[in-house]
Amino acid sequence: MLERLFQLSANGTNIKTEIIAGLTTFLTMAYIIFVNPAMMADAGIDPGAAFVATCLAAALGTLIMGLWANYPIALAPGMGLNAFFSYTVVGSMGYSWEVALGAVFLSGFLFFLLSVFKIREWIINSIPMPLRSAIAAGIGLFLALIALKNAGIVVPHDATMVGLGDMTQPAPILAALGFVLIVALAFKRVTGAVMIGILVVTAISLLLGLSQATGVVSAPPSLAPTFLQLDLRGAFEIGLLSVVFAFLFVDLFDTSGTLIGVAQRANLLDENGRMPRLGRALMADSTATMAGSLMGTSTTTSYIESAAGTAAGGRTGLTACVVAILFLLCLFLSPLATAVPAFATAPALLFVAVLMTGGLVQVNWEDLTEAAPVVVTAIMMPLTFSIAHGIAIGFITWTAIKLLSGRWRELNPSLYALSALFIIKLAFFN
Repeated sequence: MLERLFQLSANGTNIKTEIIAGLTTFLTMAYIIFVNPAMMADAGIDPGAAFVATCLAAALGTLIMGLWANYPIALAPGMGLNAFFSYTVVGSMGYSWEVALGAVFLSGFLFFLLSVFKIREWIINSIPMPLRSAIAAGIGLFLALIALKNAGIVVPHDATMVGLGDMTQPAPILAALGFVLIVALAFKRVTGAVMIGILVVTAISLLLGLSQATGVVSAPPSLAPTFLQLDLRGAFEIGLLSVVFAFLFVDLFDTSGTLIGVAQRANLLDENGRMPRLGRALMADSTATMAGSLMGTSTTTSYIESAAGTAAGGRTGLTACVVAILFLLCLFLSPLATAVPAFATAPALLFVAVLMTGGLVQVNWEDLTEAAPVVVTAIMMPLTFSIAHGIAIGFITWTAIKLLSGRWRELNPSLYALSALFIIKLAFFN
């Protein structure tokens, strides 16, 4: 049955290899079951319900990817977009988490339509690669600021806005230790480096009495506080237009880049360099986003950590199905998740930030018409504490500089249209 369903022999793999690959992928991304509920809790969402929603959204999306698209790619609530959800849409802009979930659902629905009508390639191709790299790097810097804040390393300052925290306190010291440990383990290619870092810091905090544990295994918490609580009517407010587009753009670029990147590493592209069943893979992502918002979590997206599984030999959807089963088993580990303090997940956020800023190497720094908008886009996200504002200002800056530099031929109609929309938004609906 498995051979018929996943075409194992045709893809040069077997059941044992696929199971090992699935376990490898899961260990590299399982940190999300600790990090995401903590971020959702900062938005006012019940942490137990957020934990269940995280596990279910990851399991559902990954299962659809495995069974329908037959790819060894796992999904879970995306890093960066969960921070944008909690700290910008809810925290800074003042919307309720119910409205924010409605915006996530709308972005997922738009993503689904773009996949069905095959408009996604036109959108992706119309956005310059340096601008896409800038968006990813900006999200990384945004995550870094949140990580340093959660660790107590960066604190508010009346004169300079931000300053260095008290580095003699346990939280900053343990967070720094966790980050160094994760980087060292990742450099040595240790599977589950991020997970190990979180658990080591958590164990030390428990021994020092800095956090409390009520157990390891229990029945899953109730999903009732968040299930079907999204506010779609509120999400249709004109002021949320840029928020919906921010969720959509980041998910679209992140998912497409991840899918192609993992497929290239696993030699899953066809003779023309294209990814077969790309539409199915993208629809799996958008469906998982809509389902996740119904359950109570932010945007669900494909994880680049899936490359760890393909490196271990995973070639088919059976790898993804193994990951999905492991996420379902995690539903019974909620006491362990609640024992993880914020300064234990901060090193994971900072490590992800390092990976996301790596895309800046693709920018042509000799061309100021590219370098300047890239830097503006990247730094505006953490400084305005908003991915949406960073994207808006980045598009406007790119278009304006290209126009005034006499390089208007490098612009396309979508850049003009989006820049105009973003100017209107910032001017009248900020």
